[in-house]
Amino acid sequence: MEKNIISTENAPAAIGPYSQAMKVGNMLFTSGQIPLTPAGDLVTGPIKEQTHQVFQNLKGVLEAAGASFTDVVKATVFIADMNQFGEINEVYAEYFGDHRPARSTVEVARLPKDVGVEIELIAFVK
Repeated sequence: MEKNIISTENAPAAIGPYSQAMKVGNMLFTSGQIPLTPAGDLVTGPIKEQTHQVFQNLKGVLEAAGASFTDVVKATVFIADMNQFGEINEVYAEYFGDHRPARSTVEVARLPKDVGVEIELIAFVK
């Protein structure tokens, strides 16, 4: 099966031994995105601002692979504080609209750069 690394300037560059996403056949697997701008600046404001930046990064990666949020079949949301789930969920709903991919949400002890949210996606790409 064909494997392709997906890379875009519309999301932060990988800062380790990984890629922004990997396309395997018709499936796209994104790396987790945190609220880091493509220029490398950390968004440290309220959790909604952080979540919007995460989704802008994911949008860039999806588009680089020829996909969009309507192609997402699974999302995994990592949050540092489950009390912020409602605010994160509001932003999440803005990007997915009526599309309802499967989802897991996990509270974790710590995320990279001490951010409040990280999200990874799996999408079906035609």
